[in-house]
Amino acid sequence: MPIESHVNAREPSDNAVIWRFMNMRKFRDLMASEELYFCRADLYKQDDPNEGLPSDDYVRSARGFVKYDLNDEQTLNNDQATNRQFSESFYLNCWQLYEGETLHMWKTYGEVAICSHYGLLKAALDGMLDVMHLGLVQYGDGHVTRYNVLEFIYNKRFAFDKEREVRAVLCCRDPMAGLNRHFNDLNFPNREPLDAINPIHEWVPKYKRRRVDMKLLLKEVVVGPWARDEEIEEINLWLKVKNFACSVKRSGLTGNLTPKPEDLKRFGI
Repeated sequence: MPIESHVNAREPSDNAVIWRFMNMRKFRDLMASEELYFCRADLYKQDDPNEGLPSDDYVRSARGFVKYDLNDEQTLNNDQATNRQFSESFYLNCWQLYEGETLHMWKTYGEVAICSHYGLLKAALDGMLDVMHLGLVQYGDGHVTRYNVLEFIYNKRFAFDKEREVRAVLCCRDPMAGLNRHFNDLNFPNREPLDAINPIHEWVPKYKRRRVDMKLLLKEVVVGPWARDEEIEEINLWLKVKNFACSVKRSGLTGNLTPKPEDLKRFGI
């Protein structure tokens, strides 16, 4: 199936450089399987509680709710829990629109970055059997024009705007989902699904994998500023065994004066 777009979708040029950060375990898995990993969207709430959801203020504005009105606030909770359960149908594979390295991205997202171009990723995903979406994440609510779950998936808070995220989104809906797992035994709508008493069905996977032509997709591998020599040797060995004709280089931020991850954490970076 061709890649689908929502109304407000934004895309960079096909020759735009994109990076995907990962740790060494995930790099080994990628090399061994040559499959892209798509994580279910609702699982990202462990790092960002608002992942895949509109802001409460946007819901109030779109639905005509009055802040602090008890009935409206309860309905808002019901709406957000429903949005969360809708997000369980989407699986994300995340890249960065490259505009320069930052220690924050290395510290937060991994030891290795695989590098490609937006057009190559688009070509790799186009024509799959799945419903697939691809585009830039936008930040803040100013561009959102519809009460649409896919737009919410491609929207994040301003606090994340430095990540310049490019998202590949695979859609796979559970035909038996009732969207009512947030109600307790008193029929009260909680803000989140009650996984302890109403768990998501076991046939809904936490992730999906899709095989792509890595020889065409992969253009370069960059190792982080704190990479060890043996990790670089292992990466070069993987590329040699796989016969991938791409280069490996150290991060441009590598140096004796580069702060360690523990230093960055201490200073809140």
